[in-house]
Amino acid sequence: MLDTIEKLLILQDRDRKIRRVKGELAHIDPERQTLKSRLSGAQTALETAKTQVRQLESNRKDLELEVEAKKQQISRYANQQLETRKNEEYRALSHEIEGCKAAIFKIEDQEIELMEEGETAQREVIRATHATNEARKLMEEQVAQLDAREKSLQKELAELEVNRQELAAAVDDTARDRYDRLVRNKGENVVVGVQHGVCGGCHMKLQPQLLVQCQAEKELVTCSNCGRILYYTRDMDLIAAE
Repeated sequence: MLDTIEKLLILQDRDRKIRRVKGELAHIDPERQTLKSRLSGAQTALETAKTQVRQLESNRKDLELEVEAKKQQISRYANQQLETRKNEEYRALSHEIEGCKAAIFKIEDQEIELMEEGETAQREVIRATHATNEARKLMEEQVAQLDAREKSLQKELAELEVNRQELAAAVDDTARDRYDRLVRNKGENVVVGVQHGVCGGCHMKLQPQLLVQCQAEKELVTCSNCGRILYYTRDMDLIAAE
């Protein structure tokens, strides 16, 4: 195999590893943010549950104040009954007292409902607290793993990039420039083998002259269709498949 081709293949392999590492690094922060978002969602649910408990307790206290106000009204009406000598006023006051008692009965029913809702809300707080703790534990563990993975990948990337510079420097300037242009335009697969008479990149049939040039291994040969750099090894079949 042509020496330049060998160097380009090694360089191409290094570029593929660099892209792989960069791709893995690019996914780490989104994963980290997803974990944090899950914890934030659990915390929001917990705060919502706590707010519900506080609101129900506030509503219950408001009802207690209403009951106390109705009882005070009953006491006033009862005192007024003792002072009046008119049957009509006495009956009117009795009616008011009965109205207050009926109102108290309804309010107490509402209090019972609020107490039941409060118990349900308290259970939700317990559940949400457990879920938040679990989400926090999971986030801390997995974020720590991601941080360690990120650090390891950054170290690997730095080493690969230094090695890449060394490999690139060892390649002829003209060949390297052609390779770099192809990478920018075609992606990572730019130095390709010839198999069954077709280009390993675009898979188009190659002209016989190009196949002969590849087999001669004396110069860089490029595909007339896609421009990729071609190479041939003895384990490849130059004859096009029928």
